[in-house]
Amino acid sequence: MAAARGWRRRALRLLTAGGGVLLTRFPFWHCFSGLLLCAERADGRRKPDIPVPYLYVDMGVAVLCASFMSFGVKRRWFALGAALQLAVATYAAHVGGQVHYGDWLKVRMYSRTIAIIGGFLILASGAGELYRQKPRSRSLQSTGQVFLGIYLICQAYSLQHSKEDRLAYLNHLLGGELALQLLFILYGLLALAFLSGYYVRAAAQVLAVLLPLAILLIDGNIGYWHESRRVEFWNQMKLIGQNVGIFGAVVILATDG
Repeated sequence: MAAARGWRRRALRLLTAGGGVLLTRFPFWHCFSGLLLCAERADGRRKPDIPVPYLYVDMGVAVLCASFMSFGVKRRWFALGAALQLAVATYAAHVGGQVHYGDWLKVRMYSRTIAIIGGFLILASGAGELYRQKPRSRSLQSTGQVFLGIYLICQAYSLQHSKEDRLAYLNHLLGGELALQLLFILYGLLALAFLSGYYVRAAAQVLAVLLPLAILLIDGNIGYWHESRRVEFWNQMKLIGQNVGIFGAVVILATDG
């Protein structure tokens, strides 16, 4: 019995560390895919989301925060810095208005950005630390959970009101419209758990099972998004990276919530 408990504890620590790796390395992928997205747009003489001088500053801050988080140096502070950097960059891109997206794509992009910010807030609270030396900040974790709840509400909204997202799911769901409505209800229940703060660990465990399937089957359908829906290739790759980062945050909550 004691050996089984020890094995379970080690497995949970390993999963928690894995979730932290995915989340703390996300800014590297964000910068890499962002640079290649700029190159993709340059070929078509299209502008980046943020003017170039500010874009380099934004990426520099993101790499700095990711580097310190990855090495575990002042991890909480740099997780807060990463959340702030992402929020400022998203606001600047929205206000700048250099690129125009469809409403359904805005929901996909901004909801995932909100969830990633929430993940960094959860990390800044002290969750996911294998050797915690300071008490966890419950207020930061609760705020991060609310952001994840908002992301799930947007997911449920897209299943009802975005024909692009509905078709992407219907292409893979065996039950058709009925299965889609059941998934809508499930997303709604998970969002309620994150927003209310009740059964968060159980909700995170369910979401940790759902997200890899969504990443592989829905986001990974590059032909559908890039060719049929005209989503830029590296924008779609950035969206996939965001969902991987969200998965990392969810794993932390599922194992150390």
